[in-house]
Amino acid sequence: MVINIEQDHGRFRQIVRGKIKENLRRYVTQGEMIVPKANGTVSVPVPQVNLPMFRFSGKKAGGVGQGDGEPGDPVGQGEDGEEGAGEAGNQPGEHALEVEVQLEELAEILGEALELPRIQPRGRKNLVATSDKYTSISQTGPESLSHFRRTFREALKREIASGTYDPENPVIVPIRADRRYRAAKEVESPQNNAVVLYLMDVSGSMGDEQKEVVRLESFWLDTWIRSQYKGVDTRYVIHDAVAREVDRDTFFHVRESGGTAISSAYKKALEILEAEYPVDQWNIYLFHFSDGDNWSVDDTKECLELLKSEILTRANLFAYGQVNSPYGSGQFLKDLRANLEAENLVTSHIENRDGIYESIKTFLGKGM
Repeated sequence: MVINIEQDHGRFRQIVRGKIKENLRRYVTQGEMIVPKANGTVSVPVPQVNLPMFRFSGKKAGGVGQGDGEPGDPVGQGEDGEEGAGEAGNQPGEHALEVEVQLEELAEILGEALELPRIQPRGRKNLVATSDKYTSISQTGPESLSHFRRTFREALKREIASGTYDPENPVIVPIRADRRYRAAKEVESPQNNAVVLYLMDVSGSMGDEQKEVVRLESFWLDTWIRSQYKGVDTRYVIHDAVAREVDRDTFFHVRESGGTAISSAYKKALEILEAEYPVDQWNIYLFHFSDGDNWSVDDTKECLELLKSEILTRANLFAYGQVNSPYGSGQFLKDLRANLEAENLVTSHIENRDGIYESIKTFLGKGM
């Protein structure tokens, strides 16, 4: 019975997984589920997962299997033969089923749907983590680590050797000398760590809709990157004419105005990296979102120089996403594409929410 329940649960999870994958584009663009819970799961509204069940009709309903009827009569018609006929009901309608999914599984679904390659950390010095692995057996240890099978084997060997074993009455009683325990061995393993910096233009030309696009896309980017590394630090920088580091909540809800100096964000990012994230120990990812309206040609030149000489030499990936704004010129994306070429530089034009899906694939498709 337990096995059958586990099999049924497994089939149900596969159905749910298929539904999430089928509707992933809608989840990505609408943000129905991007509020992670404390246990590392998100609630996913899964439509149309219908479990088989018998449905009973009224006594007067016709049709084969429902009383009197003739071959060819439709099944399940009402009394007057018209579909949908009847008075208004007082029963609740069907609703989407909410299921909880681990973020790791969500990342797998994202990777499958977008055909994302696994991220290969760059050949840098890895941080070393130590852990205990129970790979050997000891004659001493706490009872919580008692190894029943090895203890039983030792007791059996002792009784056979001493001639006290009775095949007709095979009672095995371990003594203290028979006791065996799992023993831990400390092992060192490399641990790849990553830092992700999100930079966002919050000048007057970036409205709520543009910030919502950034919020949705950054959630999915973060979900995938976290699935690829043991440890991930996430930092947030906002900028208009000046840049400052903020927490996540401020990043997505701040209301700013004023002009734009993109170079201020790049300088702040470099300040953070130089102070806390040595390139020989961290894999570095930067995602910058803006409407592409920079205040001067000179500042754009400074941005290009900072990218070329400082940021791209450190980063596994620098991704620039330009969102459409009725007030932004969009010139910065053109300048980037015309003046910089690098394997770890990726750009994307996000016209609206529907463009988030392809933008994620563009950013992560190289598996940097």
